[in-house]
Amino acid sequence: MPDKVFPDARSALDGALFDGMTIMSGGFGLCGNPENLIPAIKAAGTRDLTVISNNCGADNQGLWMLLEAGQIRKMISSYVGENKLFEALYLSGRLEVELSPQGTLAERIRAGGAGIPAFFTKTGVGTVVAEGKPLQDFDGETYVMERWLRADLSIVKGWKADTEGNVIYRKTARNFNPMMATAGKMTIVEVEEIVESGALDPDGVHTPGIYVDRVILGRDYMKPIEFRTTRPRDTSAAPETL
Repeated sequence: MPDKVFPDARSALDGALFDGMTIMSGGFGLCGNPENLIPAIKAAGTRDLTVISNNCGADNQGLWMLLEAGQIRKMISSYVGENKLFEALYLSGRLEVELSPQGTLAERIRAGGAGIPAFFTKTGVGTVVAEGKPLQDFDGETYVMERWLRADLSIVKGWKADTEGNVIYRKTARNFNPMMATAGKMTIVEVEEIVESGALDPDGVHTPGIYVDRVILGRDYMKPIEFRTTRPRDTSAAPETL
């Protein structure tokens, strides 16, 4: 079996990048982002990218850096908030955007990994989401057909992997990563710890190594989180009585 462990993100991406490619990038908000692989793609200068991800990072973080560098042509995602650059590029016509409901996006990715070219869902029927897509009635209800999503490259953030590419994710960082690992022609995983083959409990493995082509040990993880900011509660008003 070829060695799947590479010394760093740059070497793992060698031969995997080309202009005009489609990349899936794991993460939800800033949780579970491949923090080492994204900057390496920026450094490689690969352009005209279609990126499939739940969102496109946040200001100065995550996939935002590829937007800022002008490397992304199209985003397929479900959430565009908290990213002023995303908004500006879209409104100016410099970024193409395909919005997909979050559950539909997840299922399209799962379908891509499972070899299912299309499926039907009620989500989006009667809205702009269904425009131009086939509709079909089942048991008296109307459903819209959605197509699978696949990528030339999936970049994934795991917690721990063995040298054969079996991967475990930690808590919320599991999000889109396992599905995307199955839907790329090539899958590169970065993790916080690499162990020898046989060291992981098989029952605890989330992504089997058959889906993983290359693994790197990530470094200097910031693991940023997003905070919800609310107005201070007005304590001067008298409480209501029933």
